[in-house]
This record gives sequence, C-alpha cells and structure tokens, in this order.
Amino acid sequence: MSESNLEERQKASPLKKLVIAGFVIAGIVGVIFIALVAFRPYVYHGAILQSPDPAPDFTLLNHYGQEASLSDYRGKVVLLYFGYAACPDVCPATLSEIRQAIDILKEEGRDDEIQFLMVTVDPERDTAEVMAEFLNHFDPSLIGLIGTEEEVAEIATQYGVFYEKQDSTSAMGYLVDHTATVMLVDTDGYMRLIFPYGADGVDIAADITQILDH
Repeated sequence: MSESNLEERQKASPLKKLVIAGFVIAGIVGVIFIALVAFRPYVYHGAILQSPDPAPDFTLLNHYGQEASLSDYRGKVVLLYFGYAACPDVCPATLSEIRQAIDILKEEGRDDEIQFLMVTVDPERDTAEVMAEFLNHFDPSLIGLIGTEEEVAEIATQYGVFYEKQDSTSAMGYLVDHTATVMLVDTDGYMRLIFPYGADGVDIAADITQILDH
C-alpha cells in the first residue's frame, strides 16, 4: 500500500467514525421519541370527572313504547343527553356531532358497544312518534326516552340538568332552554366524562374508544 493511500484512509477514518456516531445518535433519539409518543398519557377532549360516581339509575319509556332503564345498557358506553325534538338549533347541532362519532365507530366495528339516549325535556309535545322521527333523522340507533313532567324533572335534578320553558312568538308556541352537555357513562355505569356543547364528533369518538379500551 502506498503512503498516499494510507494517509487518505487515516484522514477518512475519523470522518467515517463521526458519520457512524451520527447515525447511532439519530437512532437513539428516534427510539426515545417513539417511546415518548407511545407512552404519553391520553388527553381526553371531554371534561373528566376526577372522582366518578355511579350514574343514577332511572326507568322511562323509550320511543318504542317499552320500559328502558339506564342499567339496561351496562356493558356499553352510554351517551346521555337531555333535549327535545322541536329544538331549533342546539339539539340538531349536537346530534349531528353524535352521528359523526357513531359513523366513525361503525367504521371501526364498535358501534354496538355504545348507546345514545336522549331524555326529552318537552314531554308535553314529544310523543313516541315525534321522538322516533326526530332521532331517526340522525341515526336509527339513537333512543329517545319519555316520561311525565315529574319523572323528567326528578331525573334532570339528579344529573344537574337545568331546563325551562320560554315563551316564543314562533309557530312552535314555546321553546325550552336546557343544559346542552352530553354525559358519558362507562361500561360499569360510572359517570366519566362531560362533553360541552359544540364538542366535535371526531373527538367524541376518540374519547369513547379510549374509555372502551381502558
């Protein structure tokens, strides 16, 4: 081997070592990054109830005319909502996001693991037929629950839900102001999350999946 070739190899050797060291460091950094991402705690989009309590059980008539209790859906994630069919904006907007969440879970083959329940805060007008027509517009799996004024008032109080009739000049005769949150009850019957009005369907679906898997 000539002296010139030996000198070139000696000059290239430190550079080669630096390149190899660079690849090793990059690989270590990549592994650490992947580990951090994989083990990063999930951040819920809904408000977390830090000390979840069992959701108060109740029994009402569903829009099929059958008795239905919250506990009937133990083993599923339940989305519980208080609204009414003649609601001009808040309820349709909320149910549109619920429909999007259900569509996402359908694609994942998990829609049979959840149930949406809507307790009417307008039992005077929300008959079984009215509720069925309203909910089927969004998804046929949605279930409406109907009770007397006294039954609904008692259940709403248990869940901290406010509602009140408001006079209106519209053809509907009156509107009902009401709490617009959606409550998530886990598979064991515990209140876990509260979604504010305007929560995105994609975020709702992600939180449901997280609850189901953990």
